[in-house]
Amino acid sequence: MADEANTLEDLKNLTSGAAPEGAEVIEAAEVIDAPLPEPQIDDLGRSYATGKRKDAISRVWVKPGSGKITVNGRDQEVYFARPVLRMILAQAFEVADRVGQFDVVCTVKGGGLSGQAGAVRHGISKALTLYEPALRRPLKAAGFLTRDSRTVERKKYGRHKARRRPQFSKR
Repeated sequence: MADEANTLEDLKNLTSGAAPEGAEVIEAAEVIDAPLPEPQIDDLGRSYATGKRKDAISRVWVKPGSGKITVNGRDQEVYFARPVLRMILAQAFEVADRVGQFDVVCTVKGGGLSGQAGAVRHGISKALTLYEPALRRPLKAAGFLTRDSRTVERKKYGRHKARRRPQFSKR
């Protein structure tokens, strides 16, 4: 019974914001002051990362520049003609507040244009964090470093598509 009273007191202390006796309190400043990893930059001043989305895989190189994005040897306006796809590519730079500061050269294959745009954004985000490790926190909070693993469900036998059944005929 004494243990229960002690634990109830501990719970009251937790709700009031006071730390229980003997507990070590970690300040927020201690967590933030952890050293950042070293930037991974090659001899040409670039950072490399691989991005994936659906069936698309992109290889992305990021280096300081004027903000030019080249996809499979073509300009982004030519390769991704729809403005929505170009907006997806620009999201990583907007969140990191680095619009127009980096040139991107990437190759992408597999999947459709939407999956390819997502793969390039994933690769840009990963390459930016390797070039500037301080950008990891905002990009991670925006969800750009997480690989979206959703893919198309396979077609099953006896079905028209993955789940669509044949039409039932009573007569």
